[in-house]
Amino acid sequence: MSLTRNNDDAHNPHFYAEMGELISNSGQEYFAANMLALVDKWVPIHLVDLSEWTLDELRNRVLDIKLLGSAGLKKDLSAPQTLHPLNDHPLLREMLHMQDPLLIQMKAQANSVHPRGSSHQCNLVSRQGNRRCVISFYRPPTQRGFSLAQLSFLKCLSDTLLPLMERHAQILRQAPHDETEPAHTLLEQSELQREFYKRLSLSDITLSAREQEVCLGLLTGGTVPQIAEKLSVKNSSIETYLKRAAAKLGVSGRHGLAKWMVGA
Repeated sequence: MSLTRNNDDAHNPHFYAEMGELISNSGQEYFAANMLALVDKWVPIHLVDLSEWTLDELRNRVLDIKLLGSAGLKKDLSAPQTLHPLNDHPLLREMLHMQDPLLIQMKAQANSVHPRGSSHQCNLVSRQGNRRCVISFYRPPTQRGFSLAQLSFLKCLSDTLLPLMERHAQILRQAPHDETEPAHTLLEQSELQREFYKRLSLSDITLSAREQEVCLGLLTGGTVPQIAEKLSVKNSSIETYLKRAAAKLGVSGRHGLAKWMVGA
């Protein structure tokens, strides 16, 4: 499904601050909850599941499905958690030989035998080898299904959400099982800073010290007023530093910076 969107709502400061918080929480247990909070303000949903599928494409079957996060009405699902392979799952056929990211809509079906099948679904899927990262948004069957405009919005947003989901999955695969949350939070922030400077170096782009501070502040979830207070400058100065940095990076505004950071 290929859709485009012309909507400026996702470029406002509040949206960008929440996107920055989502980036900084990759690999943490709050990642799914932050994604739910971000998306629900623009497209009403009641639940989000994050999962990683491992497929045997030669035999057209599922080897493993791991739940990497869940938030919403059913918060008792832990992450990561192994689910039973579902070789007859309705998503499997479309995911097997995909090349580009997909948006797969599934309408609610009464008495469905599949998990969450009785809810309206919008699934965003990316591919890395034989792995599929899946972001599944759900809406109760008592409500209307996803509209074309909402699907278009989610398709556009997938350019940023799917790379973040892939990063979240990679961190969980590599992370030790006995980590303390405060140390993990600091580690995530330092990793994000290292990744930011690495991407700058690879791009052969030079930002001023102020421009770097503003970009990192926004990427770690800070708002313009918060960063302005920290740097003892006006809000308008923060906006100016951002515009200069965005021009050098070849992106457009706050949302573009987030997409640049995750390589979208």
